Amino acid sequence: MTMVLLYVVVLILIAIVLFGVASVVFGRGEQLPPLPRATTATVLPASGVTGADVEALRFTQTARGYKTSEVDWVLDRLGQELDSLRAEVDMLRGQERSAVDDPR
Repeated sequence: MTMVLLYVVVLILIAIVLFGVASVVFGRGEQLPPLPRATTATVLPASGVTGADVEALRFTQTARGYKTSEVDWVLDRLGQELDSLRAEVDMLRGQERSAVDDPR
């Protein structure tokens, strides 16, 4: 009985070693190479961000949630877009007020 148990333990150890060697040699079986460091697959248009663009966003998941750099980048871009739109709205409202005050 002890001999059978020893054979099973040795067989399991050999399987673990072979699996580790095969994993290192053949990789994870990915079709595409991984993204270079400090890059992201998260995409937003350069300007004119719409609700559909925001809904289509996908972030890389890591062990503890989403990749922080991608989320920060998206929040910065959305903040810039909001600031740009607010400035344009304020400019148009200012032009509207000046047209009402000075009808000529």
